Amino acid sequence: MNKIFDYIIVGAGTAGCVLANRLSADPKKNILLLEAGKKDDYFWIDIPVGYLYTIGNPKTDWCYQIEPDSGLKGRSIGYARGKVLGGCSSINAMIYMRGQKLDYDYWESLGNRGWSWDRVLPLFKKSEDYQHGADEFHGVGGELRVEERRVHWEILDAWRDAAEELGIKKIDEFNRGDNFGNAYFQVNQSKGTRWNATKAFLRPIEHRKNLTILTDAHVMQLKTAVINEQKTATGVDILLSGKSKHSFYAKNEVLLAAGSIGSPQILQLSGIGPSWLSKLNIPIVHELPGVGENLHDHLQIRSVYKVDNTVTLNERINSITGKILMGLEYLLFKTGPLTMPPSQLGAFAKSDPSLDSPNLEWHVQPLSLDKFGEPLHSFNAITPAVCNLQPTSRGNVRIKSSNFKDDPLITLNYLSTNADEEVAVAGLKYTRRIMAAKALEKFNPSELLPGKNIQSDKDLLDASRNLGTTIFHPVGTCKMGPDVMAVVNDKLQVYGVKNLRVVDASIMPRITSGNTNAPTTMIAEKAAELIINS
Repeated sequence: MNKIFDYIIVGAGTAGCVLANRLSADPKKNILLLEAGKKDDYFWIDIPVGYLYTIGNPKTDWCYQIEPDSGLKGRSIGYARGKVLGGCSSINAMIYMRGQKLDYDYWESLGNRGWSWDRVLPLFKKSEDYQHGADEFHGVGGELRVEERRVHWEILDAWRDAAEELGIKKIDEFNRGDNFGNAYFQVNQSKGTRWNATKAFLRPIEHRKNLTILTDAHVMQLKTAVINEQKTATGVDILLSGKSKHSFYAKNEVLLAAGSIGSPQILQLSGIGPSWLSKLNIPIVHELPGVGENLHDHLQIRSVYKVDNTVTLNERINSITGKILMGLEYLLFKTGPLTMPPSQLGAFAKSDPSLDSPNLEWHVQPLSLDKFGEPLHSFNAITPAVCNLQPTSRGNVRIKSSNFKDDPLITLNYLSTNADEEVAVAGLKYTRRIMAAKALEKFNPSELLPGKNIQSDKDLLDASRNLGTTIFHPVGTCKMGPDVMAVVNDKLQVYGVKNLRVVDASIMPRITSGNTNAPTTMIAEKAAELIINS
């Protein structure tokens, strides 16, 4: 086996697949792509509704648990991260959501040159193959297919009408820079099948002789050395197939694309991070206090409303006939409920009119259940879940030992700021106003969660802590910026360690407004251009 490569990419999730595609296009460069998980050939990955069987499944998910969180009444919740080729794109909601113009303009305002909306929009378009054709905001011919939903629910159409009654206008889509309004989500699917990063970026080029892909390859630590008086990343040590240890070397760069949990974990294991690593008997190679800090994501507050005079997924899935019909529809036409992402309908609005951009997002589901992974309720119901797009609470990722096999400690500190508490309460109140709109009257919506008896702000906040759960959008743990807590510069190069970059959602200084897979694709496109042009 070849031991020396030009570039070593750690992690074959969304970012890693993009990097492998772009960098291996130069036949003179030898690329090694490492993935701790296995191939994405599990039956349920291709079927969109298969997320029900891939999240929480150790075949495809790291199955992390967060530390008990006082903001969630001491609860510890599951924290899914893809452990398979394609990474989270193989198990996620498939929602194509770029975020808003102000997200990226804010990044640049911090001193990150070249990351404004106007500069990153061409990168989004480069990857895209948009169902409706090219225009000012969309591209065609790219690897990442973006399509409309392939199933219809009467109750969701009515919810759109209700949101419009409240001033949240109907719009065609969410990817033009200003997301205010309500629309059906566009998804990374191709004719009813999941279009993950592997299908998009890896399979078309996996035959390239200059690209080596290793699965079941768990990175133990980075290799570093002092070269010309500079600390330098020189390669990686891995455990292959749980048995044999190997060392690989990079002539040019090591590119960490292991995600917002994996990338800081690997840096810390390698002695690149805060000074407390020495307490774990890990020699400090380079002190960077921000490694693993600034963790945040989107906490959704799930309301549940029982509805009458319509059919939701609850009724379909609790009927043998319904299940058979759903299966046949998918088999014959690749349409229907089996093509559903977890949420089909979204809306963006402001909790306070004085805000510059929407800070609330709803994911509306034509179903209900007690919690993820449990059976759907026996009655028809919908779940309008609302989240704070720009939370101010921050947590961290910290290894608990020098053993690379040990899961790190993941601490979120949800709802730990007054601002986040206020937005949570405002979101629940706003949801109630939408559900009380005339457009929904004929469905007799009856609030089950948080419950009609929950009225005071104090009780609504308490309910938010009971009902809140992640939408699996961790970011920020290797943030980009010029400040002392930043881990990478605006070229994604790790401070103080030459030939090492981080390329994934962990570099976000602040989370984008919505799902994070499309921004991660863009980040990798940006990194590839920076590397190729360097």
